[in-house]
Amino acid sequence: MGIRVDLDKCTGCGDCVQSCPFGVIEIVEGKAHISEHCTLCGTCLDVCSYGAISIETAHEAAATDDNHQGIWVFAETRNGNLKSVDYELLARGRELANTLKAELSAVCFGYQISDVEQLIAHGADKVYLIDDPALANHQEDLYLSQFTRLIKEHKPEIVIAGATALGRSFIPRVAAILKTGLTADCTDLEVDTEKRLLLQTRPTFGGNIMATIVCQAKRPQMATVRPRVFKKKAPDNERMGQIIKVDFNKEGVTSRTRLLNFVENLTERVKIEDADIIISGGRGLGKAENFHLMEELAAVMGAAVGSSRAAVDEGWIPYSHQVGQTGKTVCPRLYIACGISGAVQHLAGMQTSDTIVAINNDPNAPIFEVATYGIVGDLFEVVPLLIEKLRDNLL
Repeated sequence: MGIRVDLDKCTGCGDCVQSCPFGVIEIVEGKAHISEHCTLCGTCLDVCSYGAISIETAHEAAATDDNHQGIWVFAETRNGNLKSVDYELLARGRELANTLKAELSAVCFGYQISDVEQLIAHGADKVYLIDDPALANHQEDLYLSQFTRLIKEHKPEIVIAGATALGRSFIPRVAAILKTGLTADCTDLEVDTEKRLLLQTRPTFGGNIMATIVCQAKRPQMATVRPRVFKKKAPDNERMGQIIKVDFNKEGVTSRTRLLNFVENLTERVKIEDADIIISGGRGLGKAENFHLMEELAAVMGAAVGSSRAAVDEGWIPYSHQVGQTGKTVCPRLYIACGISGAVQHLAGMQTSDTIVAINNDPNAPIFEVATYGIVGDLFEVVPLLIEKLRDNLL
């Protein structure tokens, strides 16, 4: 698709130039010219009184292969254990499968994987399991060959995976081999039941716009989803399902990489994505040294320390602590935001928390719109009082 200017209709009035939020339109010899950097936002179409600007869309043909059926969830493991994101995706996948009246399957690779039955308890009807020592260390080339082989053989209609380091790395390669579309880092998934389309929602333009993307002509429809976006459901250990053990097809498969070691991030006392309580600081802290207040409060509460992007950009705290659209998505039982105004990018990463407490001296700060409880006040007065009170209660 592209944008064009009908030079016969264009009068060179300049309204489009003034309206363009990206500054990619200019008047040349009395006519509007749009650069190749146009984002196709459509703002100029609305202001052009002469109908000189149009966006040409490429119409995809309707999907012709009706043999694709069912929803697949890629269940990631680490050291033989299922990851939390697997259960989150199964919870949403179960809802989508019920809506489409389709079967939900999980695909699990690894070595000496424990609790595979939990995939069924969390909603899967079938589990395709490849358990082999060669798959213990997440060799992407091996995962790639096995996953594409299974998809070609069983033809699922929809494939979803976590937007983890592994998912972001090898799932796009799967989509490329299958010559289908992939929407990365989704924050919501819905389905159009009439057309059986997966409606894949993700932020764009720095989180300022939510785009809903569909893959009309190719199958399977593929998406990766950020961890902590969906809430996992309580397992039903009485659910019945089928575990299908698949042999690892070693023939013709070689890996071009060799994993030397996993290096844990030692800057985090508690990983924020796994924490039940998070204490986050923002620009309101003023300087890096003031993060000691966040660390003291976190130590008293047994919490992890998070931050807004502003604090990371200032160099006050490492990126691994950043919560938000360009950081980590979290869903703790308690989230305490100190000196964070509440930009949409930050809210996108924490607004599904069970309880949100906001401490800010600006009563009009956007963070109060999503907060369960709000404290309007100076964080340098409020936080020390909280620490003192909590310590007294522990003594």
